[in-house]
Amino acid sequence: MTSEFMTPTAATAETTRGVRRGRFAGLRRALAPVGEARGLPKWVLYIGGVLVLVFVVFAIFAPWISPYRFDQYLDSHGHRFPKSGPPSSVHWFGTNIMSTDVFSHIVYGSRTALEVIVIAVVISMLVGVPLGLFSGYYGGPLDRLLVLVMDAMFAFPSLLLAILVAFLLRGKFGFLGASFSGIMSAAISITVVYIPQYFRVIRNSVISVREEPYVEAARVLGAKPRTVIGRYVFGNVVQNVPVIGTLNAADALLTLAGLGFLGYGVQPTEAAEWGYDLQRALGEASGGIWWTSVYPGLAIVLLVTGLTLVGESLNDLLNPVLRRPQLLPVNIVDDVEGEVTSADTH
Repeated sequence: MTSEFMTPTAATAETTRGVRRGRFAGLRRALAPVGEARGLPKWVLYIGGVLVLVFVVFAIFAPWISPYRFDQYLDSHGHRFPKSGPPSSVHWFGTNIMSTDVFSHIVYGSRTALEVIVIAVVISMLVGVPLGLFSGYYGGPLDRLLVLVMDAMFAFPSLLLAILVAFLLRGKFGFLGASFSGIMSAAISITVVYIPQYFRVIRNSVISVREEPYVEAARVLGAKPRTVIGRYVFGNVVQNVPVIGTLNAADALLTLAGLGFLGYGVQPTEAAEWGYDLQRALGEASGGIWWTSVYPGLAIVLLVTGLTLVGESLNDLLNPVLRRPQLLPVNIVDDVEGEVTSADTH
């Protein structure tokens, strides 16, 4: 039905659907290689996705999955849980030296880990990507200054820089509440580590893209710099950002665990955190109390493995250089012999 025979309501609805299709067309094109995944990258993506999904479910439904609160040490009758008790039917993963349930720490620790990871990666992208875009496109003194600052940040070891920032931010987010203050401080301290990575990747890509003929044509036709950057440059340099974000998420979890292990991360009164649980379990390991360190360590390993597998598989699927073309059989007719042969082609 053409628009000239439509009622105003139908025409408006059709226009709205067209706008929505246009908005999601780019997203569908970007995710098309994921839907077409075959072979090993497909299974790597599935395995990593399942591992990550398990911890996402833990984080979202923690109050319903966990039998106790992360800081609960009394049962419903007011009796204290056993101190460093072994795994049992009541406490599946045992209890720690503070008489709190280890399984509850694993479940609520998933929420802490994912909150810090999401905040850190999102803020890193929101800061690093625009800086890389403008620095690479405009160049000049601004570019040189930003490159100097980012290189100076790269000169510090990542964990040392995160510790320094976490120490400076301690207690600065008290207005957000006791539970969220430590999470925000840890997330910001990790964010400082990853901003230079997004900046350098995007800047280097923009420097090569800004000289392409289609960008030159847009400038010649009078497009404003903001339009050129947003419409012609950004879409051609942002492909690596999801891959970097996924891999940074795995590294952010290790940095968070390191901060917690050293006592600069989320405090035990604010939320459950696996790195702090490992630090507290060190003294018990020599006495044969293995469950207080094995289960938090296993949670860290599984979540890091899942995020790494997702990142590596996305790199294989979204990178056109690494992506293997799908071969389809075709029939070729030999004019001389009249025989039909089979071959593979793209």
